[in-house]
Amino acid sequence: MAEMEVVSRHRCFGGTLTVYAHQSAATRTRMTFSAFVPPGDGPFPIVTFLSGLTCTEQNFTTKAGAYRSAAERGLVVVAPDTSPRGEGGADDPAYDLGQGASFYVDATEAPWAPHFRMHQYVTEELYELCEHLLPIDPARHGLFGHSMGGHGALVLGLRHPDQYRSLSAFAPICHPTACPWGEKAFAAYLGSDRSTWAAWDATERIRAAGDRSAAPPILVDQGLADGFLAEQLRPDDLASACAAVGQRLQLRKHEGYDHSYYFIATFVDDHLAHHAALLG
Repeated sequence: MAEMEVVSRHRCFGGTLTVYAHQSAATRTRMTFSAFVPPGDGPFPIVTFLSGLTCTEQNFTTKAGAYRSAAERGLVVVAPDTSPRGEGGADDPAYDLGQGASFYVDATEAPWAPHFRMHQYVTEELYELCEHLLPIDPARHGLFGHSMGGHGALVLGLRHPDQYRSLSAFAPICHPTACPWGEKAFAAYLGSDRSTWAAWDATERIRAAGDRSAAPPILVDQGLADGFLAEQLRPDDLASACAAVGQRLQLRKHEGYDHSYYFIATFVDDHLAHHAALLG
């Protein structure tokens, strides 16, 4: 296991919130993540939150207001950074590409491929680190996220159903192969052959999955005052795909709510309740 550095540690709602740093084998960079452990001895179910464009692990950690509910429900909550970082890695001046904008894929194209391997980082390295570092039951693991991280949570959960037993998302990029954010990122990270993109698109994966009536339900919350809703997020595409294959989806649309962490903080308890019910 990688040598872990404790960046900070705080008492929080009877539990402990720790920020860790380590040298990642997957990204070949220094990576950070926060981990909230509730009071008690465990083993606890765990949910991992994937943040969106421009974020680090600190956005969810400091803004979501999730830890009172997590403590009451006995959930470990982990939040990794959104991408590899540092002078040795590729970057782009645009906010929607490069550092802070990994889209949680394993890049195949230069100059991104050596470091932008966030799918591998989350599903392999971080997953194993949590198992060894935290008092969790790895068989009870859920994923949720916001925007680009909502896309990541849905796609990684669909790619690894044996690892992740519960899924939810706030304002996810539901159909990245059909929106400007996704098309730009996938062309850069995965190349010009669009046939390879569908594997990283939740809507396309569900469309191709066949009967999913036995799969666990997915919760998605979407604000109707979200300025990215029509062009970038496309939740109705996801809903149509789910309906076609019997995937249970609770898509909740909320008047007046935007894309911010005020929206997340309003409904984060509902998401933790969703995961707690499925993880036991």
